[in-house]
Amino acid sequence: MNIPASALPTRRPALPVAGLVATALALLAASVAAQPAAPSLDAATLERATQLMVQAATAAAPAGARISASAGTLDPRLRLAACERIEAQLAPGAPNWGRTRVGLRCVQGPSAWNIYLPIQVSVMAPGLVASAALPAGTVIQPGHLVPGEVDWGADASPAMSDAGAAIGRTLLRPLGNGQALFSGQLKQRQWFAAGDTVRIVARGNGFSISGEGVALSNGLEGQAARVRTDNGRVLSGYAVAERRLEVAL
Repeated sequence: MNIPASALPTRRPALPVAGLVATALALLAASVAAQPAAPSLDAATLERATQLMVQAATAAAPAGARISASAGTLDPRLRLAACERIEAQLAPGAPNWGRTRVGLRCVQGPSAWNIYLPIQVSVMAPGLVASAALPAGTVIQPGHLVPGEVDWGADASPAMSDAGAAIGRTLLRPLGNGQALFSGQLKQRQWFAAGDTVRIVARGNGFSISGEGVALSNGLEGQAARVRTDNGRVLSGYAVAERRLEVAL
């Protein structure tokens, strides 16, 4: 059977490689152009926001710490109405340093809005650094740590500055030579177990009282634990030493 040449499918000529690359670049450029641009804030607002966090960090940091802050960028999906006056305020629950945030509120404008601006706060202060590379599982001994200046905002957990609080504890992950030590890098100590008899020290404004009780939960360093006193009262406090619980009154 003879098929007319006009009925046969025709093959489109292949685009040259250069043409394919140019087409791909054009599509990519169009895609980038279609992405919303991050909303911008004026320099005065950014300055107020960073200075607010510097003040908060200064109040909580050790004396003599060198503190600096830099503002991040807002979520590009935000659409902010024009605002004549923006107030900066501390964000509830936000940390004083490290990766944190500041609340910004439009108080004078056609449309009120409330947003959070990311802020990175650096707090350079005395701390402990490794005197040599230490692998995970190392039990900290005298000589493993030396004093140094560290950025307290480099980790979510507190920086270690007291060698006595670190000696005898186990590293959860490797620590490089000269790297700062943070409490989150150390395995928690268990000071007592549920059912143990513990010494309770209750401290108030200018006084302290002590007694004994039975632990209702394990006493892990830095975590709350509960005990029952001899008269049946249940108290909550923090395990601070071997079979010892401190309660704030």
